[in-house]
Amino acid sequence: MKKLARDPVLLLCIALVTIFLVLFVVYPMLQILKASFLNREAQFSIEAYIRILSGQQLFTPLKNSLLLAFIVSSLSTVIAYVFAYTFAYVNVPLKKLFNSIAILPIISPPFVIALSAILLFGKQGFVSKHLLGMTNANIYGLNGLVLVQTLTFFPIAFLVLAGLLRSISPALEEASLNMGAGKLKTFLNVTLPLTVPGIANAFLLVFVQSLADFGNPMTIGGNYTTVAREVYMQAVGSYDMQAGSALAMLLLSITFIVYALQKFWVGKKSYVTVTGKPVNGRRMIDSGWFKYATFAVCFILSIVVIAFYILVPIGSFIKLWGINNSFTLDHYIYVFSLGQKPLKDTTELALIATPLAGLLGMIIAFLIVRKQFFGKKALEAISMISIAIPGTVLGIAYVLSFNTAPLALTGTAIIILAAFIIRAIPVGIRSGIASLQQIDPSIEEAATNLGASQTKTFFSVVLPLIKPAFFSGLVYSFVKSMTAMSAVIFLISAKHNLLTASILAQVEIGKIGAASAYCTILIVIMSVALLLLNFLVKIFGGSKEYTSLS
Repeated sequence: MKKLARDPVLLLCIALVTIFLVLFVVYPMLQILKASFLNREAQFSIEAYIRILSGQQLFTPLKNSLLLAFIVSSLSTVIAYVFAYTFAYVNVPLKKLFNSIAILPIISPPFVIALSAILLFGKQGFVSKHLLGMTNANIYGLNGLVLVQTLTFFPIAFLVLAGLLRSISPALEEASLNMGAGKLKTFLNVTLPLTVPGIANAFLLVFVQSLADFGNPMTIGGNYTTVAREVYMQAVGSYDMQAGSALAMLLLSITFIVYALQKFWVGKKSYVTVTGKPVNGRRMIDSGWFKYATFAVCFILSIVVIAFYILVPIGSFIKLWGINNSFTLDHYIYVFSLGQKPLKDTTELALIATPLAGLLGMIIAFLIVRKQFFGKKALEAISMISIAIPGTVLGIAYVLSFNTAPLALTGTAIIILAAFIIRAIPVGIRSGIASLQQIDPSIEEAATNLGASQTKTFFSVVLPLIKPAFFSGLVYSFVKSMTAMSAVIFLISAKHNLLTASILAQVEIGKIGAASAYCTILIVIMSVALLLLNFLVKIFGGSKEYTSLS
């Protein structure tokens, strides 16, 4: 405390970060917990939990969500493993294309694949009606959700598994082959066991994403209710805040348990294969049926993903899909005449939230890695906890917390910005921590010894050294803000509307063409912004001197 007292700027920084996290993370979670035990007369009651756990109507969304998450996680992990193994072990053409296709769903709006599924397999779908001649095709429900969520979330599993498979030392596999084991036996006894933590990690991450998904169940779920969707329906549709809060708390509990398993169970297992000893490069699979089989699987899946993404821009120029397929610009005229406000609001709020989230993430990372103060562990835990909070839970918590004086922020831009920032900072914090741990503290000590204050040291020495992590945090923050849906659906108002909410509204009233136009515009905005951010990263974030210092 004496050290902090000597540096009032650092003390003020810690105080402001703590207040922000308590106000926008801790307080809302306590409010939603409190609301789950209060009935309409504001009396203590556990009726909502009884209705959920006793197998009544509210139990169905929980059962449906768990079943859907299990199926999607299993399929996504298998597909991602094939993709990742091909990328790391098989010498096939178009690897860069496969890698780009695998990460494409991560940076896309949450409805693109669901909209494409309707255009392909709906009642007027190109495949269902025009190719197969089906008149009663039904893409809505469990089957449609499994298809859409698998294509949406398998890239998350791929990113986890690809890095793990590439990092496995070839020496162990070569030793197995040299001792007479065949390639299949080597894979089953050496490679596969070494990737167990990655498989479990990928499965659990997709499981949480599927549980927390809101946009796809709202778009294509039909009568198949899920917890995230039911939270919204109970809170907004029936205005039963106790039932909505109880479901939200149950969803939050499940996601916390899964993240705990992922962090403490999988994370603590040791599967070290990189020992520092020099080894030869991996011998890639260059021929044989296995090469062609894996290439065929990756190629077909890539074509499917490309088809899903191409259909949305095409659908935005069709008068009435499946009925009147003539070319039209009516949907864009409608969007730019009546729907300019969501475009303007989304872009402005995302541009404001992006630098704030990026800078806040780096400041918190700096405090965690470089400073010692009372409550540091608590600050780290609170700042990272939002990664496990589903968007619908955060949204309903903000409504409960900021709907009355003195914190009446509902309907303002501040509450939407807070939701954007809270959802985005965990990734920035983790990348900032990883970068700071690679930098020798003596560099900062030298600046301090030369008379620089903590603030000057941070902005003149630390931040330039961690620019790559800072810019990656900016990219992630912008992507999350532009495509945010589940949290902000509770927070939008006539004064501040967002693109994702407008897309959902168009889907709900059956205007698929207008929804496709909104999605296409959002994809264009995202692509241009990401190109600009990547250009800035190359100019400011990747110079050789900073890389060598880190």
